[in-house]
Amino acid sequence: MTDHLKSPSLESPHAFFSRAGGVSTGLYKGLNCGPGSRDNPASVLENRRIAAKQLSGSADTPVLSCYQVHGNTAMLATDDWQADRPKADAIVTKTPGLILGILTADCTPVLFEDAEAGVIGAAHAGWKGAASGIVDSTVRLMEAHGAKRNRIKAAVGPTIHQKSYEVDSGFKNRFEEADPSWANFFTSGKDSKHFQFDLPGFVTMRLKSAGIESVWMAGLDTYTSEDHFSYRRTTHRNEPDYGRQLSAIMLKP
Repeated sequence: MTDHLKSPSLESPHAFFSRAGGVSTGLYKGLNCGPGSRDNPASVLENRRIAAKQLSGSADTPVLSCYQVHGNTAMLATDDWQADRPKADAIVTKTPGLILGILTADCTPVLFEDAEAGVIGAAHAGWKGAASGIVDSTVRLMEAHGAKRNRIKAAVGPTIHQKSYEVDSGFKNRFEEADPSWANFFTSGKDSKHFQFDLPGFVTMRLKSAGIESVWMAGLDTYTSEDHFSYRRTTHRNEPDYGRQLSAIMLKP
């Protein structure tokens, strides 16, 4: 089984899982952990159990994930909500033994930890969530349960990178209207109407703006990595669907 990516800055058990291992086949080959995909639900469930075993030592450790809606809502988890997934894009807990999971296929997964306070978080930061404040919501909820901003460490996982992320001028304008300084996250594209957007750079800026001083970056582009699922690559290949990789963190029981 391939070792999955870990951040040297986080103390809690965590991993940015790739698609290595797993039981899914075809388009979803490997460790597809996304119940929102059209993969065989039994395969997705087994993949999540495989990930749970790798992270915790037991396949029965609950893996919590949200019904992600590209918003800025963070939810507190106190026990296993099973299939009753809340519509949210981040989870925070101080309950040991719960695996907080984020599902992505180009969007940016961020794992958070205040080891001293025993509070962790996981956020799904696509461009919409990152722009509308998912990072701030996660940090605020962690603070409400004892974390301190200056102690929180964040790890930014595999995500689509600037060279692979072409957007149009309407997309760029939306960012500039929200904050003129956000224009810094765009470089020129193939013509005057297209630009390349730096999503992980933007998410990192939002983390720093929220007072998070320790930010680790995986530096891995999901679009160019065949070891990862990518919505944009799937679209460019005219494939009918795509899997989702899991990024996860837990407090030791």
